[in-house]
Amino acid sequence: MTDENANWEELEAARHLFRRSLSKDAGGRMKTTKQRDTGQRDERRRQPSEVTQYLKTKQRLQERLLDHLSRNELLGAGDDIVARSVEAFVDSVLEAEELPLNEGERGRLSEELLEEALGMGPLAGLMADPAVTDILVNRHDQIYVERFGRLELSDVRFRDAEHVQRIIERLAMRCGRRIDQAWPMADLRLPDGSRVNATIPPISIDGPTISIRRFGRRRISRADLVRMGAMSQDMSDFLDVAVLAKRNILISGGTGVGKSTMLGAIAEAIPNHERVLTIEDTAELILDQEHVVRLETRPANVEGQGTILARDLVINSLRMRPDRIILGEVRSSEALDMLQAMNTGHEGGMCTVHSNTPRDALSRLETMTLLAGSDLPSRAIREQIASAIHLIVQLRRMEDGVRRIERITELTGMEDNTPLLQDIFVFERRGRAGKKIEGEYQPTGIVPRFVEEMRERGHQLDAEIFRRSSGPRFRPGTTGAGAGDVG
Repeated sequence: MTDENANWEELEAARHLFRRSLSKDAGGRMKTTKQRDTGQRDERRRQPSEVTQYLKTKQRLQERLLDHLSRNELLGAGDDIVARSVEAFVDSVLEAEELPLNEGERGRLSEELLEEALGMGPLAGLMADPAVTDILVNRHDQIYVERFGRLELSDVRFRDAEHVQRIIERLAMRCGRRIDQAWPMADLRLPDGSRVNATIPPISIDGPTISIRRFGRRRISRADLVRMGAMSQDMSDFLDVAVLAKRNILISGGTGVGKSTMLGAIAEAIPNHERVLTIEDTAELILDQEHVVRLETRPANVEGQGTILARDLVINSLRMRPDRIILGEVRSSEALDMLQAMNTGHEGGMCTVHSNTPRDALSRLETMTLLAGSDLPSRAIREQIASAIHLIVQLRRMEDGVRRIERITELTGMEDNTPLLQDIFVFERRGRAGKKIEGEYQPTGIVPRFVEEMRERGHQLDAEIFRRSSGPRFRPGTTGAGAGDVG
């Protein structure tokens, strides 16, 4: 089967699952988008003057509608309230004015104005496509999307820079955030869990920008990651037991390699009876456990007050009787409090960090610990790290666009002033088949030091998975026994 056929089948399967999981409201929006796309194809067959007339009318009404919603302080209201207000506005305009539009155009105009007020405007079609994982608005007329790990230029356009800024301001209001010249950037979370970063001038020179990281309506499980070739079944089984044995795990990798996805997949092994606390800048983790408390940081308000940092939430979480603390990403001084928690009885913690190698990840942890303002010497900090972290899962998005676990590394202690690392599993490249990288997931032959302790706690692990073999230990498309179900 060719890569193109495999991608097409994967896309069709995703779209089928996506349509099944849609609510009636979301399904209606997809239908509206499809109708609008059909209408746009019809427009191309009409005379240019008719299309121009329709677009001018729509632009004028969009500006009036947004002014109407702003005057009545409805931009941050609920969907039902905004929808009723938009429908009343359109009815009054159509009744009071003689618009040069036929009946079909009037109906489509009402639907598009409603989508403009409630949704993402021109981005609605991209948001409805399950194959799109990232949407990047560089300028009003330059929008890139990522599909199957590859960026491509979209034919979607905004009308102008002001149109982009209005979308950003409306999203910020609905999320309870602010964005203006005094604070020209914002991190937002959409109702479907997608993460949005927006910037406006003066920090973005060429106009407002939007970066959307989309998250599926279903969590990607460890079984899915095995099927997709992100790891082998032996690695999945090993991580499963490591989580059950309450080993502290650090997930490391660059931007967009799937650290949050891997974190959620590994966390599915946490027993259902344990109390789990998650701490994130923008809540995006999807966990299956029943007893989950989600905490989210908060930026400053308009007066520059009310900031709640990740460090504040880590400190507070220790008073909430957690069995597990999951820190979405270690960015700053919260590293010190997380390490201390791991070293004082809060076992089984997990967190992610931006880094290119396991050793770089430890160096970043050391640097971020110093940001806490402590006067600890370097050796004391490294000893804290060596005592707290047991495993490092290093991820990488390779040249073929596939995100893989590059290595699973154990931190075994200190020698002089240097943390000792040993690889347990690695991905070994074997070459290329077209654009796709071929390789095998292999154990290095080293048995982790904590395996014996895991066995004493009753967690059985077949020693064969650590024994290196001459043949391939992983074949893409296979799954092993005990793999988790899709959440």
